[in-house]
Amino acid sequence: MINSILDFEKPIVELEEKIEEMRKLEDNLDIKNEITTLEEKVHQLKRNVYENLTRWQRVQLARHPMRPYTLDYIYLMTTDFIELHGDRHYKDDKAIVGGFAKLGDQKVMIIGHQKGRDTKSNLYRNFGMPNPEGYRKAGRLMKLAEKFNTPIITLLDTPGAYPGIEAEERGQAEAIAKNLFNMSLIKVPMIVVIIGEGASGGALGIGIGNRVLMLENTWYSVISPESCSSILWRSWEYKEQAAEALKLTAKDLLEQKIIDRIIPEPLGGAHRNPEKMASTLKSVLLEELAPLMKMKPEKLVQNKIDKFGSMGVFIE
Repeated sequence: MINSILDFEKPIVELEEKIEEMRKLEDNLDIKNEITTLEEKVHQLKRNVYENLTRWQRVQLARHPMRPYTLDYIYLMTTDFIELHGDRHYKDDKAIVGGFAKLGDQKVMIIGHQKGRDTKSNLYRNFGMPNPEGYRKAGRLMKLAEKFNTPIITLLDTPGAYPGIEAEERGQAEAIAKNLFNMSLIKVPMIVVIIGEGASGGALGIGIGNRVLMLENTWYSVISPESCSSILWRSWEYKEQAAEALKLTAKDLLEQKIIDRIIPEPLGGAHRNPEKMASTLKSVLLEELAPLMKMKPEKLVQNKIDKFGSMGVFIE
């Protein structure tokens, strides 16, 4: 079993365990009122904790090992999923998955980063860090979706593109850059959702869309807090200060107009109720797709160019 209790969650977990112990004794003792009182206390504690998280604590929640990943959302939200493999150049990158599926009655192409849950599956998925062939596979699937006039949904959750020498030898930067160029010109609706970690070009490599959404407890930044800390302070000990300085949470990025919408998570995070989270995400995606499906192809392209072209522009 993965040790999945974060430091700030411990008081909540301790109370929940106490309630479970009391429930086992409920048949022999009249403690129903005490259980109800404790349940109310837990609920209030959760609200106090999760509504006042620091940026670093949200980074920790985004990395929670029990958090739903791309394939979890695909199986919970969609039907008739057909996974497509390979980049037609080198091989199939397991860190990126994608294929056609049905979201309600709407056919979509869904693509996303995929992590593992234990050592074996993380090695298989390369810890969610794609190689160039992963980005080339994603680009191929996007072109395929455009050919069949199918909207595209991408789910971002990666600590970054794989930084190994072999990835650079096979053209990591070129693969990401080509995706950025091609995504900007694709003439079907594109929705991007950050479902966990959104780190650097590794995330942006499948992250250009008409609408960019973030789950409530996720982060999206040019660099991770640890790497930022190691560059600025020559130590990873200042990661909390780095997270504050980077302003990488959903709320920060909505204020900066980098993203378009925050999707609320169940109290305590998406890992507390994956089914509810998937249901919420599905409803939001269908809602966001509806107006995009009515837009002309040329307008969809111009929308992305205007959207990303205006980022970082300010007047003194």
